[in-house]
Parts: sequence; C-alpha cells; structure tokens
Amino acid sequence: MLSCKGSAQETESKKPTTEIDFSETVKSTFPKPIGIINDYGKIFSESQNTELSKVLYDYDIETTRQIVIITIDSIKPYNNIQKYATDLANNWGVGTAEKNNGLTIVVCNPCRQIGIATGLGTELILTDEICKEVIEKTIIPEFKNGEFYNGIKNGVTELIAKWK
Repeated sequence: MLSCKGSAQETESKKPTTEIDFSETVKSTFPKPIGIINDYGKIFSESQNTELSKVLYDYDIETTRQIVIITIDSIKPYNNIQKYATDLANNWGVGTAEKNNGLTIVVCNPCRQIGIATGLGTELILTDEICKEVIEKTIIPEFKNGEFYNGIKNGVTELIAKWK
C-alpha cells in the first residue's frame, strides 16, 4: 500500500519524527473492521453512513475495487497518518490480493489529519499527486467548514471519477 496525506491545519509544524517499527504490537491496536464505513470517530449520521455505504458497495460490486473509510479519534502509537493508513489497510486486507486494488481513507478529526492509502494496483491510476490534490482541493475545504460528510462524499466521488 502507498499513501498520501493531507492536514486541515493552515500551517504545518515541522517536528523531527522517528519512525519505529511496532510490527506485531501495532496490529493489535487497530480497530476491528465493521464494514466498508468504520465511523469510530462518530462524524457521520446514520443516514449519511447508509448513503455513503451504498455508493461504496455499488462501486465495489461494479468494479471489484474496494474503498474503505475509517474515522478515528487517535492514530497512536503512530505519529504519521500515512503510515497508519497504509498499515491499517494492509492489516485489514482492503482490496483484492490479486489486483491490489484497495483504497483506504483514514480521518482523524481530533488530529486534524486525513490519509489516503492505495494498493499498488490502485496507485497506477490514483497517484499520490492525485490523492493529495483531492484531499487539498475537495476534502479539506469542506472539513474547514465543519462539513465532514460532504468532504468525504465529494472526495470519494472525485476519486471514483478519476479511477477509470
């Protein structure tokens, strides 16, 4: 899995970070998947969850490409949402193994960060640059207005349109 990252903060503080391989310990810290929408951060209403789930399930059935959305309150013990999204997607097995065609969107509202992890097959079409552009131009402007559902829905719609 490859990933790109967006941050809803106006300015980024550059802090030196040390990447640590948590391997087996971290795997146990990931939440269990509950479906195609995993709203642990409770940012979607029930009707929003249902509407977005239908879009994602229909897309999966039509194309065999799987998009999974996770909202969470913390990425600990990680410091980097990109790494978290990639490791979570690999741990959950998002997409088909043969085509490596998964796409995972992780939103950490308290962290004010979003990461998109793509399978290697997905990366051939949805490059890091495309994912970053969707995050910065489509998703984050809605997030800044408190419209988390619209940001994710519009971002997913744009990613699907580009994933041809």
